[in-house]
Amino acid sequence: RPPRSTLFPYTTLFRSDMPPRVGLDDIAVHIPALYLPMETFAELRNQDFGKLSKGLGLLGMSVPDVHQDPATMAAMAVAELIDRNRLDPRAIGRLYLGTESALDGAKPTATYILQMLTMRYAPTHGADCFSRCDVVDLTFACIGAVDALHNTLDWVAQDPERIGVVAFADNAKYERGSPGEYTQGAGGGAMLVTHSPRLLSISPSVGVSTRPVHDFFKPRRELSTRTLLQDVLQAAEAEGAQLPPELLDRLLARLKAQEHPLVQDDVLSLHKDTPLFDGPLSNRCYREAVKLAFGHFREQAIASGRFDPERDPVLTEQWARIVLHLPYAFQGKRMFPDLYHHDRQDLPEYAALNAELGPAPQPEAFEQVQEYERASEDYRRRLSKTSAYRQFVNQRIERGQRASSLVGNQYTGSLFLALMSTLECDFHEGNEMVGERIGLCAYGSGAKSKVFEGTVEAGWRDIVARFKLFEGLEKRQALDGVQYEALHRRAQLSSIRSPRQEFVLERVGSGADEGQRFYGWAP
Repeated sequence: RPPRSTLFPYTTLFRSDMPPRVGLDDIAVHIPALYLPMETFAELRNQDFGKLSKGLGLLGMSVPDVHQDPATMAAMAVAELIDRNRLDPRAIGRLYLGTESALDGAKPTATYILQMLTMRYAPTHGADCFSRCDVVDLTFACIGAVDALHNTLDWVAQDPERIGVVAFADNAKYERGSPGEYTQGAGGGAMLVTHSPRLLSISPSVGVSTRPVHDFFKPRRELSTRTLLQDVLQAAEAEGAQLPPELLDRLLARLKAQEHPLVQDDVLSLHKDTPLFDGPLSNRCYREAVKLAFGHFREQAIASGRFDPERDPVLTEQWARIVLHLPYAFQGKRMFPDLYHHDRQDLPEYAALNAELGPAPQPEAFEQVQEYERASEDYRRRLSKTSAYRQFVNQRIERGQRASSLVGNQYTGSLFLALMSTLECDFHEGNEMVGERIGLCAYGSGAKSKVFEGTVEAGWRDIVARFKLFEGLEKRQALDGVQYEALHRRAQLSSIRSPRQEFVLERVGSGADEGQRFYGWAP
């Protein structure tokens, strides 16, 4: 690693005449050992399996067992990083977690991860082995882990001796029967951030696009206690119960006299893991945000001298691989025609494709937004079927889809699962990737996109050989419809698969320790 005398501010450390030397040294993921085959889901919900598999790329969704939550999944991934890299826990100065599945409204989920790691490593490294590790949660829908990564890259760049870990963990859960249910998934992961990384160095240029929208969110929901009790009594009457009209007021008075928690306030605040979302709006926000962030990244690449549009005008052609946020496996390639067109539309060699497809729709040519959206969707569909675009996808995007097809949405980990999938496929195919650039396009609803770039380092094959991502996925246990429904409704009280050699959620406190989460290790 470089000596301390070479320290520079981050922007100076990565001058255009210097190769980036801070980035990802290793990545680990922990995917639940249970999954629901998409054939089973299609039968359960009377869906067309062909549309789900061939149209959206969905083959299975990972499902957490009773003893698992986002903290246990992330802790398992961090422990794998520590063990296989023989790290001294006391050397890890930062553990930042990206999640939108926080376990508490105030206490960071990262503290639970630290609690489990301390439990595991205290016997060999001391009870205070993580006491000087800075932890925090970062939340911005699916882009929170990318924010945590860039924050940690800045921190590591200031001192060659610094080692940081960026974790991600989510349970991507939707209401049963909702249009998002088939995109569910779950998992945790961790990335080791260092100087002179062996896997992927990250450029400091980051294209950003942010716009406040409500395409997907998890609001604080409220319900009147009177309304709740009234609904219960009406249900009883519907079942034939004869109830006096004053019963509702009597019940409320009695419960208040008993200081029952149900009626301590007139309004109940409810937390639900499942989101409210507008799928078509979210797709539009995704496409527009990534396109704008790409434009911002392109400007920076030109200003730094890294990209010369006169010599090689198509920036996306310089990316040997393109890794995208994948809410479902085929979302990336279905979104990317906009950016593909945007990066080529003014080039002479694109004229033939323009002649074949006709000019791309322009918003000013339409009186109604809906008309423009329909025309744009038709143009994207026709562009996506051209041989040039299909070749582009197969060469640069397709490998990242493979793990997503088997696992489902990972929320904050989606981009990094696609990165691991891409690199492991290249490893098994024997492709030489050293020095190749990878474009990463992240998105988080609400809405923000970040576009940035990594360069594959000389040690990548040794690191990727240890991923064994697809090998692990083959060992999972398939759920049937009854088991899936019970887990989703939280009616399953004991683990379907007995935990072994893993962190477990033992219980959630009640009474004096209400809400506290207690973890252990299953030998």
